[in-house]
Amino acid sequence: MPVGAVSDAVLDTDELWQIVDRERASLADLLERLGPEEWETRTRCGDWRVRDVAAHLTVAARFSHGQVVREMLRARGDWNRMIHDSAVREAGLPVTAIVANLRSIIGSRRLAPTTSPREPLLDLLVHGQDIALALGRERAVPPEAARDAADRVWTMRFPPRPWPLPKARLTATDIEWTRGEGEEVRGPITSLLLLLTGRPEAAREYAERAGKPWTGGTASR
Repeated sequence: MPVGAVSDAVLDTDELWQIVDRERASLADLLERLGPEEWETRTRCGDWRVRDVAAHLTVAARFSHGQVVREMLRARGDWNRMIHDSAVREAGLPVTAIVANLRSIIGSRRLAPTTSPREPLLDLLVHGQDIALALGRERAVPPEAARDAADRVWTMRFPPRPWPLPKARLTATDIEWTRGEGEEVRGPITSLLLLLTGRPEAAREYAERAGKPWTGGTASR
């Protein structure tokens, strides 16, 4: 194993939630310091601005099952539309309320229907980078957390994975993790996570900002 790499141990549920709590707290700290223009900055996550992404990260742990059902009815049963539209509506709140909502769910163990504790971790790590990269900020990611999230994407069956898996051999350079076959793509595990979630340019940018090598293709196929 490379010097400084993290072992390929699986995170248990308590460890997952502890990381989720830390990620929520640190992201709230980052958001609290943003200016008005920064909140309106477009991200690489579809048509979402920073405020839409931040609002999305507060929804799953705050909405009751009844609210989720109502949102699904408004979206006419379209899961992705429900996720998009609920975030945009929540983003209409004052930014102080969005930050307060994020802080209010630190310690919460509520999950969206059909999900496990690995989904909030995945959401926070990927969307945290959506925000940070859009703003030109560096946001560190624990390698063991990014590995767990990458494994979740790789094995995702339900909810259905919305991104095609790269036809490549993915090899992390900062943790012991390899998946897939084909042309080798090497880089930090967080970059591989961004690649797996349909963000090839963000994957390269993260590696460059972190001063770590990124070799191989950039696109999911």
